[in-house]
Amino acid sequence: MENGGNGVNYESKETSTMTIKGILSLLMQSTVENKNKRVISLGLGDPTLFSCFQTTSVSEEAVADTLFSHKFHGYAPTAGLPQTRQKIAEYLSRDLPYELSSHDVFITCGCTQAIDVSVAILARGGANILLPRPGFPIYELCAAFRQVEVRHYDLLLEKGWEVDLDSVKALADHNTVALVVINPGNPCGNVYSYNHLEKIAETAKQIGTIVIADEVYGHLAFGSNPFVPMGVFGFIVPVITLGSLSKRWIVPGWRLGWFVTTDPNCTFKNPKVVERITKYFDLLGGPATFIQAAVPRILNQTEESFFKKTIDDLRLNSDICFKEIEEIPCMFCPHKPEGSMTMIVKLNLLLLEDITDDIDFCFKLAKEESVIILPGTAVGLKDWLRITFAADPSALVEGLKRVKVFCQRHAKNG
Repeated sequence: MENGGNGVNYESKETSTMTIKGILSLLMQSTVENKNKRVISLGLGDPTLFSCFQTTSVSEEAVADTLFSHKFHGYAPTAGLPQTRQKIAEYLSRDLPYELSSHDVFITCGCTQAIDVSVAILARGGANILLPRPGFPIYELCAAFRQVEVRHYDLLLEKGWEVDLDSVKALADHNTVALVVINPGNPCGNVYSYNHLEKIAETAKQIGTIVIADEVYGHLAFGSNPFVPMGVFGFIVPVITLGSLSKRWIVPGWRLGWFVTTDPNCTFKNPKVVERITKYFDLLGGPATFIQAAVPRILNQTEESFFKKTIDDLRLNSDICFKEIEEIPCMFCPHKPEGSMTMIVKLNLLLLEDITDDIDFCFKLAKEESVIILPGTAVGLKDWLRITFAADPSALVEGLKRVKVFCQRHAKNG
């Protein structure tokens, strides 16, 4: 185990194959014994579990129309439907100082497949990849399968979870194939400023690697920093942008994601690189063809009022969550979330009687109170908790009240 400053305990490599869905499934099984309380899940980043988060009617109608048109029952090209690739290129180009083309876009089964593709195409003998800690454990799992060494750089709690650029420089060598940046942040709920992202790009250039920008929570920012795509700095360093419809359009089950080379200097246009990416996509199966076919209409016709409501709801829930946690003595949130749908909370075990660590806390909480929270160990922070606040406000309040009761039950006397 490695101990960081400011009370941050970083989890060891032994947890590198832990998955969020795997541990949440085990936690759900622990709630079976308690049939007197409904289960409240604040662990999975799926807002569709709650009625207040619904996608647009335009999205549903677009999918229904493409399905019943009988035109999209066959295979799509392995890189995706041309019209879908073009429309995603146009959508992403709105926020960039240059224009993307359809050839820069590859359609994936959600952002998870885009993550796997990005690791797979960069894998080679002796390669290593720089991942944030805390972060999203799918990267570790993909790297393990591809025999790519994982090196964790720290996110600085005292600076609002900014990237420790000195740590990045110290970890990198000639075998470093990519620097992964998650923005808006999961699990911390942070949103990086323009200036910090520029420094990240300059650091990546200095160490001679590319940036993989995980922007699955893109545009879900409700604090002082607006969302800035990493691709804005594509002139400084080559960027692979990963994203999806899942979070912004509240359709995670549709599995519509993208892998995009945001690279105006055309580093990825090298014929050998193009061939490697194209051939790898030939191995994959993309999202359902009729889902792909619906994307142009979804991107064109979704009204800004829908996005505003989602942001307003997330801001409100973030406020509720932060306030409720302030009422629980053994829990502390160092930074109020400014984006995404998750927040990270420090657990003070010294105030609890019979709780050994964050995993023990979460399993006993699930069994006694039927509340599901993700242990921080799953995202690289031992004795922390990740809470997903994309929930009905009433469920959020009830769930956190139960957490408070649980903590009082297990509090040390005196």
